[in-house]
Amino acid sequence: MEAFGSRVMDIIRGENLSRPGAKEMFEAVLLDEVEEIEQGAFLAALVAKGETPEEIAGSWEAIYELDTVKVTPSVGPLVENCGTGMDLLSTFNISTAASVIAASAGIYMAKHGARAITSSCGAIDILESVGVDVECSVEIVKKSIEEAGIGIFNGMSPEVHPKALFRILSKIHFGTILNIAASLSNPALPEYGVRGVYTPDLVEPVLWVMKAIGYRRAIVFHGLNHDGSKGMDEISTLGETVIGELHADGEISRYTITPEAFGITRANEAAIAPLQSRRDAALDFLRILGGTEKGSREDIVLANTAPILYIAGKAKDLEDGFLKAKELIQRGKPIDKLEAWVLAQNRDPVRGVEQLDHLLKDSNAS
Repeated sequence: MEAFGSRVMDIIRGENLSRPGAKEMFEAVLLDEVEEIEQGAFLAALVAKGETPEEIAGSWEAIYELDTVKVTPSVGPLVENCGTGMDLLSTFNISTAASVIAASAGIYMAKHGARAITSSCGAIDILESVGVDVECSVEIVKKSIEEAGIGIFNGMSPEVHPKALFRILSKIHFGTILNIAASLSNPALPEYGVRGVYTPDLVEPVLWVMKAIGYRRAIVFHGLNHDGSKGMDEISTLGETVIGELHADGEISRYTITPEAFGITRANEAAIAPLQSRRDAALDFLRILGGTEKGSREDIVLANTAPILYIAGKAKDLEDGFLKAKELIQRGKPIDKLEAWVLAQNRDPVRGVEQLDHLLKDSNAS
């Protein structure tokens, strides 16, 4: 398609796409109407130029309309949380543990995640390791949300995105606009969202996109290390975090917080680094949820649970959310919630529970 290549060149020269224009180009990618080399060039050009809210919204619209199996759980309101990846500061998987803790507070979590692309262990990887069935149908995920209060749609599965997204994500090994647009293409279309982004420049644009596609409340953030030289798609316990908030009245505010707001000591980068193997990551995940992993790793999970509790009305502010999340761990709620999740989101619940029980024994022994 000659016009597609010409428009890629326009993007390389710094020209922005309109929302309809971005949707049209993404439709061509999803329908495989252009050569794969042009598809990759299109995605890379957008990253190099920097994605606009209109481009993100247009790509989301194409993915959601053409390539997302939709479900409507009979419970709610639904909340989702995730990070975009592509950040400069590598950390262990934080948002997955935060979602389990939030679900243990009675919040209905409808997650939409992927296997690791730019990190060492994605949400799908770690949940598969502990027994959650991540290759099941969207109907089983819907049932899990309704029965266990939490479920995850696998963004790399043809059960969830049957036409093309699973094909593209399985072949791509660098961050693209899909880290944002695809993660927003949640089959359950939650109205509340907590999202980390890979640069502070995306905090407000992503909030505007979330508002445009129907979110009622949202928090988007980018955390920094001790001197601000590197960032993460998480609330930081190393240094400042830039936060944008979409309020119920549609207004958007921006502010910064520091670890001292949670009453904790600042961590160092090594303390929150990823572990080398999926098994080690799974055991660490269970120790955090079970309350035996104290210190910096627990602190950053609690800090990233806080905004979920806050926007869902379970905490009056972020500091209160941090304290409530810590109390949930002390009461043993997150492990109970994880066990319910493994049982509910599974085509073979017995195998899943046995897998989780085996890891729990190992996590307690180590």
